[in-house]
Amino acid sequence: MPKHHVGTPSLRVRPPLGRRGLWVAGWLAAACWAAATAAVSTLPPHRTWGMSATLGYGVAALAACFLPRPRARAFSVAAAVTGAVAVPFAVLALTGGAQSEVAVIERSAALLLHHGTPYLADAQEVTDYNPYLPAMALFGIPAALLGDGTAPARLLGDARLWCALALLACLSVRAAPRTARTAPAAPTAFAVLVASPLVALPLCVSGVDLPLAGLCWLGLALAARGRPGAAGLALACACALKWTALPAVAVAAALAAHLADRRAALRCAAVCLAGTSAAILPSALLSPGAMAEQVLAFPLGLADVPTPAASPLPGRLLADLGPAGRWTGLLLLACGGAAVAVSLVTHPPRDAVAAADRLAAGLCLAFLLAPAGRFGYFALPLLLVAQARIAAPVPVPAVLPERPAPCVPPSSSPTTFPHGRAASRRSSTPWRHASPRTTSSSSPRPSRAPQRSTPPSRSR
Repeated sequence: MPKHHVGTPSLRVRPPLGRRGLWVAGWLAAACWAAATAAVSTLPPHRTWGMSATLGYGVAALAACFLPRPRARAFSVAAAVTGAVAVPFAVLALTGGAQSEVAVIERSAALLLHHGTPYLADAQEVTDYNPYLPAMALFGIPAALLGDGTAPARLLGDARLWCALALLACLSVRAAPRTARTAPAAPTAFAVLVASPLVALPLCVSGVDLPLAGLCWLGLALAARGRPGAAGLALACACALKWTALPAVAVAAALAAHLADRRAALRCAAVCLAGTSAAILPSALLSPGAMAEQVLAFPLGLADVPTPAASPLPGRLLADLGPAGRWTGLLLLACGGAAVAVSLVTHPPRDAVAAADRLAAGLCLAFLLAPAGRFGYFALPLLLVAQARIAAPVPVPAVLPERPAPCVPPSSSPTTFPHGRAASRRSSTPWRHASPRTTSSSSPRPSRAPQRSTPPSRSR
């Protein structure tokens, strides 16, 4: 007799097709990004990356669409990393193609090794200005030591390589406490993040924002793990690279205060202030005028040489109106920073992901209202949001204890024991069903006649 399924029919879930479609759509979107970069950008390094990355993302989309499921993901990620990272980085490093930031970092490292300060005393051109803080010159020390004579030396000494390694080292730190049960992050997620345009493009052409984003995430992750001193030290390293990391100190302090107390927040801020001062003070004493002009006046558009960051953002448009418009933009920038600070006090972030989102929102507001900015600056907050989702802890559910087996009454059929004996149909102790008893104080309890137990019979 055929069996019929009773009940509501279960819905058929199609995870392979859905996941495959997401992978294909993601690689196609990245390919469109790369193709637009190659077609619109006027910088040769960007066009080189765009052409190579378009091919790599296209192959990745084809692999994710047509290859079998076990091989599709691995092959598509490998194709994207090869086309968007490995090939354009090798070509640009060997041919000397890069944005001006790479040459500035490597020259600053040479000045730091020979003169003790990474700033030129008399800057005349845009490329002579160093808008970064002294710690950024450390990424150019390998190039200053190895030189650019041979191909391996150019590849290993390139500052972009060390910036990318700093980002990956910071991303390996999880935001969960040591006692929490969390699952490790999938290596595929990190590979996809590196192959995405958010990391691949700056890695190949400049790389200056990669260690900044990694150290900001490291500070937030350590604050979420209940280590405010280590978080302050990581944020001190970030603040010694660029002034852009200063909002991360307030966000990390608010997170530490919410998870622990005010003393943890003060410890985080004090360690960050001491570490940043120790990194900046030597250069500030050796060349105070050059450092103030190149680090403060040049990014704000107040130096003698105009900054090349001139994207048509609201702050830039206000600055073009004259002194009144410039001061109006700075006032709006101060009001936006005050609003973010008030939100940290009234609604502090509860975990590292919320802290990264709050920091990304503050950075976007700052880039919008700054007197000088670029559209490329928004890659930093987007990278913070993405890496927070990837490196965030994944809780593992606790294993529930096994329930004891239910008590099953003896069946009417004989049961065979391990010694070969079989139990009779009548047990020595009769099975009695439990039923609620109602006793009355007036009526006596009825007596029960003793039941004779029958010994089990032996089966042949």
